[in-house]
Amino acid sequence: MNWIENSRSTTGTKTRVPDISPINGMCPICIEDCNVLCEVGKSTFRGREVLYPSPEYFGTSTSASNKDFFLDWSHFQIMAELLGAKGIEADPDVAFFENADVSTVVGSRSKRPIKMNLPVHIAGLGSTAVAKRHWESMAVGCAITGVCQVIGENVCGMDSASVYSNGKVQRSPEMEFRVNSFRKHWDGEHGAIVLQTNVEDTRSGVDDYVMSKLDVDVIERKWGQGAKAIGGEVRLHSLERALELKSRGYLVMPDPEDPNVQKAFKDGLFKSFERHSRVGFPDEAGFLEDVDQLRSKGAKNVFLKTGAYKPEVVAFTMRCASEAKIDLLTFDGAGGGTGMSPVPMMNEMSTPTIHLVAQVLKCAEILKKQGRFVPDLSFAGGFVNETQMYKAIALSDLGEGPIVKSIAMARTPLLAVMKSKHFVDMAKDGKLPKSFSDQYGADPMQFFISTGHLQAKYPDLKVGEDIPWGAVGLYTYWGERVYEGLKQLMAGARKFRLDCLEREDIVALSDYAGKVMGIETLDARAARVMEQLL
Repeated sequence: MNWIENSRSTTGTKTRVPDISPINGMCPICIEDCNVLCEVGKSTFRGREVLYPSPEYFGTSTSASNKDFFLDWSHFQIMAELLGAKGIEADPDVAFFENADVSTVVGSRSKRPIKMNLPVHIAGLGSTAVAKRHWESMAVGCAITGVCQVIGENVCGMDSASVYSNGKVQRSPEMEFRVNSFRKHWDGEHGAIVLQTNVEDTRSGVDDYVMSKLDVDVIERKWGQGAKAIGGEVRLHSLERALELKSRGYLVMPDPEDPNVQKAFKDGLFKSFERHSRVGFPDEAGFLEDVDQLRSKGAKNVFLKTGAYKPEVVAFTMRCASEAKIDLLTFDGAGGGTGMSPVPMMNEMSTPTIHLVAQVLKCAEILKKQGRFVPDLSFAGGFVNETQMYKAIALSDLGEGPIVKSIAMARTPLLAVMKSKHFVDMAKDGKLPKSFSDQYGADPMQFFISTGHLQAKYPDLKVGEDIPWGAVGLYTYWGERVYEGLKQLMAGARKFRLDCLEREDIVALSDYAGKVMGIETLDARAARVMEQLL
């Protein structure tokens, strides 16, 4: 797929001819009077802007890699079963897929385990504009589904109304809104609101603020990973905003205090500033002390999220998480981004999800053999459906049930709420595609299939108002599609509880996939078992 080197939909670039040079993606004949903007051509005019997903869509889009990593979840297959059942009575009148239990528990060995109705949660969505625009829908959607919602990094720092004293945040209306959006429809039992903190947040005391003032008692530390490895980034569209955030200690580029930069911005040479977060450099002793302090301050659960760094870092992270007895450790594979992760980094840097899963599970196996604590795990990195979830969970069975307890998502929940809002807006304006309205109706109460169920479940609330349409869409995606789809897969494998899923449920469809994950190929398994049975 060499063509992506010089032509990417994420940057709005293309080549003049389709038969490009394989080595670099350039047109074989680059002509002087070409009007097409390839990567090099657009970079000629816009420079660093072309490192990022098309800036004009910032705040209304998410982005991901379009590189083929040559190994994905389709290279593994779930094995159906016929003989017997686990987690339920092997009775045709009982072993029906609707009776499968897809609930999970994260922090399963902590003093306060967190129950969830579905093994999925929203990963940290912080200060990026698209998360802020759709936060209420996502938070309400998580609450009514009964799963965790993570408030991402830099929220207080990006809140213009935040109040600071001696460099420490005292109040943030935006943070209050994010916490309360989840809690107003939360049942108090399933899922939780989680605060994620990075270097900037810990410097400004965000965790102390939310624990003492907002009663948030689940804290997730974040190691690097923002913008794939270089710290979280957002765009700022006013000089005043850029100056404000620089005054709060953020790195803002270009320098909004430079008179020449100010003039260039006012003259329209560029339309946005970049705000960057610093990256941390964790050490084991400091991390263990930090976790102890969080717990002493009232954190009932401590999570950790990190990215797809080299194998040595995976091992280091697993060792630290084991020593600290972290309640949930999330690894995020290469490829996706919710804000403005650089496109070359999404494509060409960090460990792809399948390889990362294999590395983490190998570390977990080593820790287990040594009799050391193995934390509950979660993975992010391109998950969109229940088949991928099943495979990741089942592969994590090390002999006593799966240690992957949840799948973290960000781009797909955002897609669900963005799509919901867009179609509801079109319905209001009478602009729905005719093919859609003819098949599903033109009223949101009709074309969202879960409205009747939700209205019955919450008779005192108005669907579409108290429960925003975006939340209805997210609930429909998770609570209808993923919830039912996962049950069907489990029933097909005759495993009726998530803790019954086994590594042997999965086979590899290629020698390479089997080698990476350390499991049999389908033909190798057939050769091993069929003669024995016959």
